[in-house]
Amino acid sequence: MAETILAAVAWPYGNSEIHVGNLVGSYLPADIFARYHRLKGNRVLMVSGTDSHGTPITVRAEDENVEPMEIYQRFHQGFLELFQKMGLTYDLFTSTHTENHFKVSQAMFNALLKNGFMYKETQKQWYSISQERFLPDRYVEGTCYICGFKNARSDQCDQCGNLLDPTQLIEPRTKTDGSTPELRDTEHYFLDLGTLQDDITKFLTDRESYWRPNVLRQSLGKINTEGLRGRPITRDLQWGVPVPVEGWDDKCLYVWFEAVIGYLSASIEWSQIHGQPDAWRDWWKNQTAKTLYFIGKDNIPFHAIIWPAELAGADGSFDTFFNDGKEEAFVLPYDVPANEFLNLEGKKISGSRNWAVWGLDFLTRYDPDPLRYYLTSVMPETRDADWDWNEFFHRNNDELVATWGNLANRLLSFAYKHWEGVVPDPGILSEADQALLSAVEKGFEVVGAEIEAVRLRSALDEAMRLASEVNKYLDVVAPWKQVKEDKAAAGRSIFVAMKAIDSLKTLFAPFLPFTCQRLHHYLGYEGNLFGRQYTQKFQDAVGEHSALLYDPSAATGRWEKSDLQSGHFFQQPEPLFTKLDASIVEDERSRLGYRNYYYNERLA
Repeated sequence: MAETILAAVAWPYGNSEIHVGNLVGSYLPADIFARYHRLKGNRVLMVSGTDSHGTPITVRAEDENVEPMEIYQRFHQGFLELFQKMGLTYDLFTSTHTENHFKVSQAMFNALLKNGFMYKETQKQWYSISQERFLPDRYVEGTCYICGFKNARSDQCDQCGNLLDPTQLIEPRTKTDGSTPELRDTEHYFLDLGTLQDDITKFLTDRESYWRPNVLRQSLGKINTEGLRGRPITRDLQWGVPVPVEGWDDKCLYVWFEAVIGYLSASIEWSQIHGQPDAWRDWWKNQTAKTLYFIGKDNIPFHAIIWPAELAGADGSFDTFFNDGKEEAFVLPYDVPANEFLNLEGKKISGSRNWAVWGLDFLTRYDPDPLRYYLTSVMPETRDADWDWNEFFHRNNDELVATWGNLANRLLSFAYKHWEGVVPDPGILSEADQALLSAVEKGFEVVGAEIEAVRLRSALDEAMRLASEVNKYLDVVAPWKQVKEDKAAAGRSIFVAMKAIDSLKTLFAPFLPFTCQRLHHYLGYEGNLFGRQYTQKFQDAVGEHSALLYDPSAATGRWEKSDLQSGHFFQQPEPLFTKLDASIVEDERSRLGYRNYYYNERLA
């Protein structure tokens, strides 16, 4: 029976370009997972969008003397371009700056308020006398009272990593003009996490058996040691979702509160785009649905504690405020497979210092599948990993090219030459033939189980191991020698290897969709393994926004073993991958810390 799967993907901030650390942290894992489940025939919805609000965008806008809308839309367009080139198959990649998201976020606010999980409280906040306004956290810098770092933000220190109490910042200064702010009283709404603590504790305890240890440490461990307390969900800022309370026009919903609501609002927007306004309920109100949140470890508390709290707290009232009227409980997250961090050449990735491998820049020189392959092979699922250009070079040449690419190309080229593009008749298979096919076919169970558990590194390793087994088989039977003495025997070996490669094509497809599609064509099949991506513009009361969508209707791929038959016509192949020269290692290392080539040239 088909499953209903939601792949909810972290929302990139609309104030900076995307680098490989972002890709491997959440975007690529979600796509591999979603592609696999589509091949399985499951009903998949993969959603996300640009996180368009918050102070990082307003700070950059003021630095550039432009409106926040211009900043978010500039980077949003880059995200759409990158995700298409990378083959990230979002059913919808939208943004939080839409009329729909405003409406859904405000309905969530009102539901929590009605259900008694909010309260108002006056707190001290930095105020700029010269600018006559309250200052959000990122607008104030000073000395960290924990480690002494002189350029700490008022809410977090980048030196020691601690979250800070803004009121304790030493020698505070306003980021925009350097003036000294003063503390003044301001009133905000708070989410009453303390009241919801028992519900969240039970939710996490029920998932202890299969959640990643790092996720449990940052969520259940935090609750057990510190407990939960209220957090402000409004702030003194006008760029964002308006607070739906009369007299609060100068405030908006805090971005940490409304951004996670984007998973729900994107699902609703997708439903509306496709003319099925209630379809979102299949993923959000159907308790048999599995919802997985693909994020980096820095976002664990928001997805393992706060978002479940928002969902649980809004039950029984959200549908009323959303004008739906069908009051059913929300589906709580099934899993939050958060990845650790990817470093670069032994150092922490830093966009401000340009110590990064930028996604769009990379794709001006290399194909997407080698990037997808390398990132999966080093994916930081249980601990931090490292991007190393020398390792990328060797993984590409020694594994993608030598083990998998050459296997497919040399076999099909040889078969095309000697059997004129027709799959040979195998006759009766030997025990060795049957053993190889059985081993490859078992890969559908093994690789599939690893992907379902979001252990993508081991899933890819198993697929590549099976490719090595086919190479070993060919080394033993040597059809290039057999063909000179016994063409029928050679034909049997070629049939077996082609059938194995056809199955491997499917096993590799979630990881390497572009080259597997080409191989699909070389093997003589019509149609596409997956659907198509496209962009579309929308206009609403908030403004115009572009979105990336996915159309699954043309997909023909299935997660099943090869059904290749003798007499089938196939095409003359071309190499799937490009062998790289060793010089790229030093060439790429010389770019680090200099500038983002692609981004700067595109803006110029």
